[in-house]
Amino acid sequence: MRYPPLPKELFIESRARLSKKLPPKAAVFLHANDIYPTNADGTMNFVQNSDLFYLCGVDQEETVLVLFPSALDEKMRVMLFIRETSETIAIWEGEKLTKEQASVRSGIPITSVHWLSDFEPIYRHVMCQARQAYLNSNEHARATVDIETRDRRFIHRCQREFPLHHYERLAPLMHDLRSVKSAREITVLKKAIAITEQGFHRLLHFVKPGVMEYEVEAELIHEWIRNGAQGHAFSPIIANGKNACVLHYLDNKSRCLDGSLLLLDFGARYANYNADLTRTIPVNGRYTTRQRAIYDAVLRVQRGARKLLKPGVFLKSYQEKVGLIMQEELLKLGLLKSDAVKKQDKTKPLYKKYFMHGTSHHLGLDVHDVGDISRKLEPGMVFTIEPGIYIREEGIGIRLENDVLITKSGALDLMASIPIEAEEIEALMAKKK
Repeated sequence: MRYPPLPKELFIESRARLSKKLPPKAAVFLHANDIYPTNADGTMNFVQNSDLFYLCGVDQEETVLVLFPSALDEKMRVMLFIRETSETIAIWEGEKLTKEQASVRSGIPITSVHWLSDFEPIYRHVMCQARQAYLNSNEHARATVDIETRDRRFIHRCQREFPLHHYERLAPLMHDLRSVKSAREITVLKKAIAITEQGFHRLLHFVKPGVMEYEVEAELIHEWIRNGAQGHAFSPIIANGKNACVLHYLDNKSRCLDGSLLLLDFGARYANYNADLTRTIPVNGRYTTRQRAIYDAVLRVQRGARKLLKPGVFLKSYQEKVGLIMQEELLKLGLLKSDAVKKQDKTKPLYKKYFMHGTSHHLGLDVHDVGDISRKLEPGMVFTIEPGIYIREEGIGIRLENDVLITKSGALDLMASIPIEAEEIEALMAKKK
């Protein structure tokens, strides 16, 4: 683990918030993610289950968290099960957390921290006392999960061994909790954003005609690792010219050409929290007149959208209003005709030809973080704002994205210090020469 442990109070508070939402005699079970295989004896890098980490701060495989707030025995109200280090593990993988370390990291009393080998009898004891069990699953509107996770295997086991129990979905409760960030979470997010800012400045001094997109990507991972980040928050999009019109372009294999634009969508992952930044810069350091006109239009849409994000707003109505702002900008650019706009099908607005994706998503332990999109915005929520204009016939794609915190008075730009004005970007790129 590259980052220092987060304050245990973050996880103590998260467990307390969840416990208040549980009915009497309800038990909660969460499992770590698997380490997934590649081929031969290879494995992918381990990524912790976000819900588990949110509640205990343990970034280690084969971890189980059990909450049973109604338990008569105080030591059974919250229990953590971790993998015990054997001599073989110590030699080949390195030592795992001790019970003492896990207790300090999670804020769970050491008397309630157990080895994973002790899970079976305690699990049966809890299930025999519990009236209902809240079981975890990855529920996201945009997720298609074809593999069977540890959580899913445990669901099947519980239903098989205790078929008469009442089972509930934990996901809605976790979505409700995780959508509003605590002050401690915001501190960690700001660290991820600060590292991301350093990465962007590095790129402004690196990008020039002739470099490859993958070389630009390499500069980012260098900056992440040397600053203690875990790596990319997501596979970065480094898209030169027409590649920027592919929304999820991941090849990063083309050469950056003189006179073209380079769309950069990236972020650092720090302590499992993610930043998400997008900038579009001129490869040669100067925007053309046409590029600048489109760039400034996108920037005006972004700033207009930020004014709309405030407590009490629904994301659906917000998106509709952003669409109207974009429509006006596209009319000014000559990409839409006023007569056609007047006759358009309101369910299929014409602006979507050039701006076909949503403007904002939750951000946190996951880049597209969990949250109920039908819920009104509240202070403590964190969103991206990322409008874009994509003109395939011109080979131009421009997107600008900042991360914002919803406060009582509106949206606070957490990336306000990261250059976004065209003049500032040109000035910073000129300094490399």
